Amino acid sequence: MIEKDHCQLSLVEQCRLLSMHRSGIYYTPCLESEENLIIMRLLDEQYFKTPFYGIRRLTAWLQDQGYAVNRKRVARLMGIMGWKTLFRGRNTSKPGKGHKIYPYLLKGLVIDRPNQVWATDITYIPMKKGFMYLCAIIDLHTRYVVNWSISNTMTAEWCREGKPPVKYHKK
Repeated sequence: MIEKDHCQLSLVEQCRLLSMHRSGIYYTPCLESEENLIIMRLLDEQYFKTPFYGIRRLTAWLQDQGYAVNRKRVARLMGIMGWKTLFRGRNTSKPGKGHKIYPYLLKGLVIDRPNQVWATDITYIPMKKGFMYLCAIIDLHTRYVVNWSISNTMTAEWCREGKPPVKYHKK
């Protein structure tokens, strides 16, 4: 929307009209290096084999693979990827004081017709440079995908928004 060589409006005036700072025009975000993308791909593949590995084990594993990495770099890449190490934690099955217990509303419900119950699922798709996330709304009776959306960031806003669901047509 900004034209640097506009004949009537200066950059200052264009930024004022768009309510943005001039520093935003000149900033170019830094992309991850090719090596970091390769390491992230390796970490992603390793996660399916050993989801219980932490930063120290992954650092040692990557060093065994021939990569010069330290714990800080591995921790940063794990954070970018949203890696959650699986480990035994506190017993979370016991409800906390004052915590409301929500009932399972589908218990005992016979799902015998389309559009009776919908479910949602989110998954990710590895790409050459990063990941894409896929959110789908599924009719539980017919297993029909009612609606779907993809995004390069997994945010709550993206999951809530999106196109209105398409009408279901019985075949």
